Formats: sequence, structure tokens, C-alpha cells
Amino acid sequence: MYSTHSYSSDEQNCYDHVKIKEELHIMNLYDFLIYCFITAYTPGANNLLSMSNAIRLGFRRSVRFNLGILAGFSIIMTLCTIFSATLYSFLPRVKLVMQFLGAAYMLYLAWKVYKSSADLTAGAGKEASFISGMLLQFANPKIYIYAITAMSLYILPVYETPAALAVFTVVLSLIGASGSFVWALFGAAFCRFFSRHTKIVNLVMALLLVYCAVSLFL
Repeated sequence: MYSTHSYSSDEQNCYDHVKIKEELHIMNLYDFLIYCFITAYTPGANNLLSMSNAIRLGFRRSVRFNLGILAGFSIIMTLCTIFSATLYSFLPRVKLVMQFLGAAYMLYLAWKVYKSSADLTAGAGKEASFISGMLLQFANPKIYIYAITAMSLYILPVYETPAALAVFTVVLSLIGASGSFVWALFGAAFCRFFSRHTKIVNLVMALLLVYCAVSLFL
């Protein structure tokens, strides 16, 4: 004979809590990836210079510049992770502040993306060296905001262990720097595509950023 097990109210509540938490984690992951990829792949200093170098020098000769971007990105990402984790652990109430600041930045970024033009020739003539690619990251405020926003709003509310933070530091670095490699590899095609469909592409990316900003408070 098979015995049936009826869940008590406490067991059912616990099960429902775990299920809701898992669903929230999945939603949080989707929002996290949307934010990261839009931030990494929209036109910016790294992507425009990588595309310019690839067009001028060829993809192979531009790789060293992109590796410098990855190295600099990883260093800054590590420092921002330590900063965010320390701030988050000592001041739990900073989460609300970071939510408003993060949402404001995303809305600002959405406006900048929507209003950006199809002129993708900025940065032509820059040197394509490893050092120049790495040093560029330390003067790029977009990276600091990207790192602190992602960590404070998406990672730290869910994950706290050093191992998890280390993994997400690597993930954020790879996603952030991958945009420059993709723009270098498909530079000419990207240039033509953005020139022909600037308004539509900008509108879609801007709306996705607005969604990310709103979802922080849902």
C-alpha cells in the first residue's frame, strides 16, 4: 500500500516561500542580464574605439587593445565588488539609496541611448595597444557605475558568499568586455546597421533600460 503524506500549513508555507524565492531569483537574473548586455553592447568609448581600430588595423591587430580592455575591466570590477560588498554589509539601508540611484542612472542611460546619433566614427586614430586599452578603463565612469549598480542591485541582495561574488565578478567582466570584441569583429556591419536603423535600435534598447529601472521597485 502507498502512504499519502499531507503537508501541514507550516510545510506548505515554507514550500510556497521557497517557490516564490526561486521565481524572484529567475526574474532577477533576467533583469540582470538585460541590464548587463545593453550596457556592454551599446555604443561607448570601448566599443567605438574597438570598432575603429578593427576597421583601420584589422581584427587581429586590434585584439591586444581589446585584451587591455578586459584586463582593466577585471581590475575595476574587482575593486567595485569589494567596495559594494563592504558598503552593503555595513549599511543595509544603502540598498534603497542604490535602487533610486541605479534607476536614475538607467533612465539617464535610456535617454542618452535614445538620443544618440548614428555617428560611430568617434575615436579614429587612437593607438591600439594593450596599455592604452587597459588605462582607458580607469578613466571610464560608465564602468564604475555599471559595476556598482549590478553588484548592489542584482547580486548582493541574493548572493553573499565570497565564492559567488568572485564568480559574478568574472561574469560581469566578461560580459562588459565582450562588447568591445564583438564591435571589433563585426565593426563594419554594426556601423551600417546602426546607421540604417538608428531610431528603432535606440528605441528598443532605451525601452529595455526603462523596464530594468522600473523592475527594481516591483
